[in-house]
Amino acid sequence: MPSEKSKVYSVSSEEEMIELGRSLARQWPRTGVVLLIGNLGAGKTTLAKGIVEGLGVERAENVSSPTFPLIHEYGDPVEVYHVDLYRLETAKEVASLGLDEIFARPALVLIEWGERFLDVMPESRIEVRITTVPLGRQVEIC
Repeated sequence: MPSEKSKVYSVSSEEEMIELGRSLARQWPRTGVVLLIGNLGAGKTTLAKGIVEGLGVERAENVSSPTFPLIHEYGDPVEVYHVDLYRLETAKEVASLGLDEIFARPALVLIEWGERFLDVMPESRIEVRITTVPLGRQVEIC
């Protein structure tokens, strides 16, 4: 159930998810941490594509899931870090990535599966929860 402060959006296609990401990018500060929360296939990377494109950093088709390299960087200098913690199992593994240094940089940090390691995430963050609904996806911004 959405909280009083959250905003909820409904999307029914990949293009609508990318467009939502573009729109959110124009509303959010260019520096900060965003947790992208949802099951496998929920649309986290698709939303990230729209966010990165909405910031004018990269075209959406050039943004991909960082599941195997764990971190993708976009922009020169880097304006967006896209992190995927799916394959990591412990907070010690996450700490070895140097996220504290990344959090201190003037960039937007998009993190998939970050909810699994809340103890190493900054308290000041945006949480985006994506759930599957009968006609598409529901995206809640907290």
